[in-house]
Amino acid sequence: MEPEVDTKGKSLKNTGGQVCQICGDNVGLTAAGESFVACNVCSFPVCRPCYEYERKDGNQSCPQCKTRYKRHKGSPAISGDGEEDTVVDDNDNDAHYSDGKNEKQKISERMLSWHTNYGRGEDIGIPKYDKEVPHNHMHLLTNGTDVSGELSAASPGRVSMASPPPSGVGKPRIVDPVREFGSPGLGNVAWKERVDGWKMKQEKPVVPMTTSHPPSERGGDIDASTDILVDDSLLNDEARQPLSRKVSIPSSRINPYRMVIVLRLIILCIFLHYRITNPVPNAFALWLISVICEIWFAISWILDQFPKWLPINRETYLDRLALRYDREGEPSQLAAVDIFVSTVDPLKEPPLVTANTVLSILAVDYPVDKVSCYVSDDGSAMLTFEALSETSEFARKWVPFCKKYNIEPRAPEWYFAQKIDYLKDKVQPSFVKDRRAMKREYEEFKIRVNGLVAKAQKVPEEGWIMQDGTPWPGNNTRDHPGMIQVFLGQSGGLDSEGNELPRLVYVSREKRPGFQHHKKAGAMNALVRVSAVLTNGPFLLNLDCDHYINNSKALRESMCFLMDPNLGKYVCYVQFPQRFDGIDKSDRYANRNTVFFDINLRGLDGVQGPVYVGTGCVFNRTALYGYEPPHKPKQKKSGVFSSCFGRSSKNTSKSSKKGSDKKKSSKHVDPTVPIFSLEDIEEGVEGAGFDDEKSLLMSQMSLEKRFGQSSVFVASTLMENGGVPQSATPETLLKEAIHVISCGYEDKTEWGSEIGWIYGSVTEDILTGFKMHARGWRSIYCMPPRPAFKGSAPINLSDRLNQVLRWALGSVEILFSRHCPIWYGYKGRLKWLERFAYVNTTIYPITSIPLVFYCTLPAVCLLTGKFIIPQISNIASIWFLSLFLSIFATGILEMRWSGVGIDEWWRNEQFWVIGGVSAHLFAVFQGLLKVLAGIDTNFTVTSKASDEDGDFAELYLFKWTTLLIPPTTLLIINLVGVVAGISYAINSGYQSWGPLFGKLFFAFWVIVHLYPFLKGLMGRQNRTPTIVVVWSILLASIFSLLWVRVDPFTTRVTGPDVEECGINC
Repeated sequence: MEPEVDTKGKSLKNTGGQVCQICGDNVGLTAAGESFVACNVCSFPVCRPCYEYERKDGNQSCPQCKTRYKRHKGSPAISGDGEEDTVVDDNDNDAHYSDGKNEKQKISERMLSWHTNYGRGEDIGIPKYDKEVPHNHMHLLTNGTDVSGELSAASPGRVSMASPPPSGVGKPRIVDPVREFGSPGLGNVAWKERVDGWKMKQEKPVVPMTTSHPPSERGGDIDASTDILVDDSLLNDEARQPLSRKVSIPSSRINPYRMVIVLRLIILCIFLHYRITNPVPNAFALWLISVICEIWFAISWILDQFPKWLPINRETYLDRLALRYDREGEPSQLAAVDIFVSTVDPLKEPPLVTANTVLSILAVDYPVDKVSCYVSDDGSAMLTFEALSETSEFARKWVPFCKKYNIEPRAPEWYFAQKIDYLKDKVQPSFVKDRRAMKREYEEFKIRVNGLVAKAQKVPEEGWIMQDGTPWPGNNTRDHPGMIQVFLGQSGGLDSEGNELPRLVYVSREKRPGFQHHKKAGAMNALVRVSAVLTNGPFLLNLDCDHYINNSKALRESMCFLMDPNLGKYVCYVQFPQRFDGIDKSDRYANRNTVFFDINLRGLDGVQGPVYVGTGCVFNRTALYGYEPPHKPKQKKSGVFSSCFGRSSKNTSKSSKKGSDKKKSSKHVDPTVPIFSLEDIEEGVEGAGFDDEKSLLMSQMSLEKRFGQSSVFVASTLMENGGVPQSATPETLLKEAIHVISCGYEDKTEWGSEIGWIYGSVTEDILTGFKMHARGWRSIYCMPPRPAFKGSAPINLSDRLNQVLRWALGSVEILFSRHCPIWYGYKGRLKWLERFAYVNTTIYPITSIPLVFYCTLPAVCLLTGKFIIPQISNIASIWFLSLFLSIFATGILEMRWSGVGIDEWWRNEQFWVIGGVSAHLFAVFQGLLKVLAGIDTNFTVTSKASDEDGDFAELYLFKWTTLLIPPTTLLIINLVGVVAGISYAINSGYQSWGPLFGKLFFAFWVIVHLYPFLKGLMGRQNRTPTIVVVWSILLASIFSLLWVRVDPFTTRVTGPDVEECGINC
């Protein structure tokens, strides 16, 4: 028997003796008086009760290295103990580490060893970890140039497994679970809960409980629930409760909304039935066009409306996250995050904007050793490189200032521009002095960056020269080698107070003529590989260069979902809403896009999650590698509602070509164990098969066929919790990083088709998110009270239309691709309402064609005297009125549950028409030309004419573009039609006013929706540019001639027809 051990003051800290990393008790001693060692492979500290529980009721394996526990002397035998599981004496610790080494670590080590003998022949030696690795000199293999920098190869949180001690060492070690094992603790807390639950079962019975709704109410979705045997006393423990929860919309708000949707659908069916069965003989063509348009609008409304049927809100608990993973005074167990910032042209994307984004990242409220910032310069501009160098120096002063005074936001440009009382809640007397000094430092930093920009306006004939006299490798933007520079990092990047700074890495991928580089998607995939080789954080955040971190706790908000022991394993990404600075108060062109971010995406969050919108998104690296999520436990009962809106009963994914065959072997595996293992990507090669070189060679070839010819990168994909491979020095890692960004690396691999950002569309974000959802992943929509990220948006009309054109063109490309959601992924696990949403995102540009026809009909009706609707009865009038009332009621109730203002809702309706008749229309034809004929046509801004400077000066800046032609034409013909219709009514008498009102209402509907466009044409102080005047005169002349042809002022005889009735009629 073990001696009684005092359990007072349970703590994970080591206090000179071994402490159980599960329950906090002392490990205890054996009968021989030595420390009890449960696992003879890794010596992970576990006490005897926890060891007995794991063997009897748990997974029967070590929670750290996953090696099956051997039976110790005095332990009862259990089912599964074979001959190999011989009885081990407690004081016999002479086990060979090579026999029980973590399988994935073993495989990755063997692959790196194989790579040395059979690969590209690079020297990958086994580093001596007892010896300090030099950090002050890094080799940058670009034209053989050495560039100084640093990178810690064995830093805490980035080494996934402990380096094995020499074989034969028998004494247990004092273990720091983070520094030694590199585990962020994703599984330890859940394992501890199971142990505590098992212990409490000995004292009193425990009933199964869950902290969320029962399966029937959740539609079969496991979301933020614990699903374990817990007691009330455990639920009261903050550290063990879920890190987030769903907050349903109050039934008093959502139920009337749903009732009106159903009512509107019924009224719409009756309305369409009436329209189809009541043609207009004397205007049959107009009637037919209008009916076709209305049917299409009805289909489009259904696809847009029903994914909003289940809107939800979410709450996060940052205090519980800190209690579980980031306790004060202990090594942080939060997961590492690699942050990507992408930029191309520094003249269009000002370096100062990118610098502010980088500074906000470096100052984020997150452990510095867990943050790495990668800046992708896809334009290989020396201006970006030098600006980033200046930024890294300024960060040494800015970051400690932000953290000392806890300021928000942590982008200096926007912090100093705030028109608020910056002394509010500040109590330190030194704050005012330090703020003034920091503002002066920032202004000097701006001057230096602006000087670099001014210098870059004129490129020297011989190209740019670096400070050491060598030519800049990226002088030719289309033909240059890959470049990597580490500006900041551990033990080399210290701030002004001597504290460590997050890593800052500059990356410019290789480009050569004749290779397809896939624009932003290709650059993001290059960053995925570089970050996997250098730091390999399990989670990734991607930001546009103009989107800075507005809420310093944004990463912690996302970790409440991604690191939740129950929910996190099913989440592919956490999407944050986009918020913008510098938009006029009226938001004339709906730049804020509030309806989409606050209504549509919240609705999707209740289904399978929001679509990926391209920025402000924290990814699970596993999902980007093309793996499927673990299968959720099957529910015994499913209601009608869950069968409609729940997950599909099919559990295989067509998108993962090898997945269906490989998952068969893991069908009966514990569903809580992630499927992120070799079985996902191997064919017939089990873990034990790697003992012979032939099987290892087969595995290496299979993995490299999928991920590319880099053994270091392939090894990094096997690290479940991130971290870099053990058998690689920092110099080797940088060599490999240069290799994985070479332009031919992706050839004959699955990059861009199944792995990473997906190619095939300029809107790679929609396509990438769709592939993940089709595999069965779910995404999360996180809306913290303080917006997580903020960016800039084009408030100018022409720029806004060109932005919408690019989005719509990407949707058209997806529509005509093999990934079209109309026919792709039916063998996967995509929910039907989620599919509706993706179908809507791809076909919405097609709506522009019926919309243009429908906006033209009022003018045609007014000019010809015909109408699309016959004389209607009183009952038909009621149905028409009911349809309009249901439309308004839907909008009002939508605004009520979402909190969106009526002005924002109305601006969205207006710009839906403006964008529909301009950018969407051009996108359809441009997409057809590109897909069918291979003609790539770009509609770009061609000329400029600006107003005087002032607030929101860009709003009044007029830039002529071909996108302005269709809405301008529609405005003019409808205005001409209104004048013609009123003139005809005045000339014909009062009996003509009745039929005229319907036509005028129709025309005014078009004009009111195009009113913001009209204001954009007029500019400030009603000054209309010359080009608009010319177009207006030209089009007005055409329709004036048409008006004369109609001849509305001719006297019309309204008496009886003498020829038919005779003189006595």
